[in-house]
Amino acid sequence: MTGMLILAAAVLGAVIGSFIGATLVRLPEGRSVLTGRSACDGCGKALTPAELIPVVSWVVQGGKCRACGSAINRWQLAAELGGALIGAVAMGLSPFPVWAMLLGWQLLLLALLDLGHMWLPRKLSALLAASGALFALVMTSWTGDVMILVQSMVGGVFGFATLWLLGQGYLAWRGREGLGGGDPPLLGAIGLWLGPLGVIHTLLVASLGGLAVAAVLHRVGRRIAPDTMLPLGTLLAAAAWPVYLWQGL
Repeated sequence: MTGMLILAAAVLGAVIGSFIGATLVRLPEGRSVLTGRSACDGCGKALTPAELIPVVSWVVQGGKCRACGSAINRWQLAAELGGALIGAVAMGLSPFPVWAMLLGWQLLLLALLDLGHMWLPRKLSALLAASGALFALVMTSWTGDVMILVQSMVGGVFGFATLWLLGQGYLAWRGREGLGGGDPPLLGAIGLWLGPLGVIHTLLVASLGGLAVAAVLHRVGRRIAPDTMLPLGTLLAAAAWPVYLWQGL
């Protein structure tokens, strides 16, 4: 029974990931992500249901449109596989799998947007914050422990203030922006889900991840300078979900 639930969660995650993949293309272009038929980004051909099966369609078609042969957006498969992985892991490990999936899928979208476009939309961070506050309210009501809500609120303020103050300090020191404007709201939203201790753990894991990425880039011959830009939002999002799972175990 558990295996079937994990499989079902993975399938659902792949479907959600397909929507995330479409959002990665449409949102930066200012197109609606809720209306309009799915179509090839190269030739505009409307896609059939058989061409919209997550993961399977990409593999069968070799990552290309059947009509024009243009490559399907490279992040589509990553989003579908990432969504499936989040669904399966949440169902298998988290005591609150639905909440874990909700958090994971939102973080996946934000991580890929920042990785591909260096962009963290405020509306998506606000949605993440709202769902985090809702999570805290539901857990507080369910357990009767008001400290869950208090820690959530403190985490939100702490997360936002930490990066905002760091960014202001860097601006005063170097005379230029050192952080993207979307990073503090993202960490504030994460703080609403994880609390202040979770913010600290997220920053630690993200920092280690950044060092690992820099080491890999250096290893392959990429020049790393003090002003080399890394997608901090991606690192934060990638760190926050395992921290959430760890806190719940």
